[in-house]
Amino acid sequence: MTSSKIGVAVVGTGFGQKVHIPGLQAHPRTEVVAVYHRDLQKAQAIAQAHNIPQASSSITEILSLPTVDAVSVSTPPFLHYEMATSVLDAGKHLLLEKPTALNVKEARDLYQRSLDRRVVTSMNFEFRFVPAWQHFADLLASNYVGQKRLIKIDWLVSSRADASRPWNWYARKEQGGGALGALASHTFDYIAWLFGDVDRLTARLSTAIPNRPDPSTGDLKPVDSDDTCNITLELTDGTPCQICISSVTTQGRGHWIEVYGDRGTLVLGSDNQKDYVHGFKLWGAPLGQELVELEIPKQFAFEQVFTDGRIAPFIRVVDQWVLGIDRQESLPPSLKEGVYSQLLMDLAHESNETGTWVTVPK
Repeated sequence: MTSSKIGVAVVGTGFGQKVHIPGLQAHPRTEVVAVYHRDLQKAQAIAQAHNIPQASSSITEILSLPTVDAVSVSTPPFLHYEMATSVLDAGKHLLLEKPTALNVKEARDLYQRSLDRRVVTSMNFEFRFVPAWQHFADLLASNYVGQKRLIKIDWLVSSRADASRPWNWYARKEQGGGALGALASHTFDYIAWLFGDVDRLTARLSTAIPNRPDPSTGDLKPVDSDDTCNITLELTDGTPCQICISSVTTQGRGHWIEVYGDRGTLVLGSDNQKDYVHGFKLWGAPLGQELVELEIPKQFAFEQVFTDGRIAPFIRVVDQWVLGIDRQESLPPSLKEGVYSQLLMDLAHESNETGTWVTVPK
């Protein structure tokens, strides 16, 4: 174990500026030494605002800096494969935002490159590190619900419910846009983490808002990415899992997971529409008892709580990344877990297009 600082370059300055930069700067082992933006002036302005020593509009230049040991990438999905390939080929450790890539072929290639180059990777599947979720995972592992009978997931938000919200890459399926990539990528990861592998699935993806205004002209442009996903999974242990995800539900109920078993029930959820991390609570009911709120043990509490709820669990992702770098091995959630999430996303598209159940390869 070492205590040396790890120099990190941040690539992607939307979510990157809101979450990655403050999270990496708050972590005791990481130092943000460079920032990339395709517009050099914007890169320089961001660097100045956050006291980052280097700014560049060139990925090649960023990767050639001797101070850069690792790179976080939080660009839109259609840029992930190209940028992550450059990072891995340069021998730099990689922290990648979800979804992993545009398809599982790209995701598998990134994973294999990381193995070939012995580079440590991490995926920002941050729900694994939220206190209420960690207690939920412990209770499931302790057989609180017994044999599972049904898992029900609702993730209903209004982030894109306004039809006047401008058209951009999120409206384009070919660029990785849509609720499946933005939200279900998380869901597929935490299902594998909490409940195990999926045997087969069926999916119906739909678009409630078929056109959005062009930000430059105001003309309506077609939307071909999904904004609502109805997915049914059958886990390898036979448990049915129902998933309803939508980004266009005005006053949607938020993010909820219900697990029903022969020994008890667990419900994890948050109705916070403004922050998808803050607000999670956990309820439980052993068989024959009323559902009551469960206290989250102090051992799971964040060391520091930020106004933006996404920062604290991101710092825990960085903890895993740094620990993996120290050990010279990728720890979950890594690109390996990213490949599995991407596989289920691809199969959801396949099921939607064919109207059939799809078996998940072992």
